[in-house]
Amino acid sequence: MGTKTIGLRDDVYERLKSRKREGESFTDLMDRLMDETTPDWREGFGTLSEGEADELESFVRESREATAEGLSTRQIEALGVLSEVDDDDETA
Repeated sequence: MGTKTIGLRDDVYERLKSRKREGESFTDLMDRLMDETTPDWREGFGTLSEGEADELESFVRESREATAEGLSTRQIEALGVLSEVDDDDETA
């Protein structure tokens, strides 16, 4: 098994050292800490309070409405430009 040397700030080293158990190597500590954290992105879902969830829902709704309005405006402008092109073709 190989080893790697990594650089840590003194404060980070001290925090790690304080979490180290008696007889535990830093490798064992890091392995344990990494096992304690889950990489599952779904972890924590459903943890918003009702107020936070309502605020987020409102923000998303407003954002979608603004996007839809902007898209609608661009579509109307594009139709106007296309109708001018059609009118020019008919008169030519």
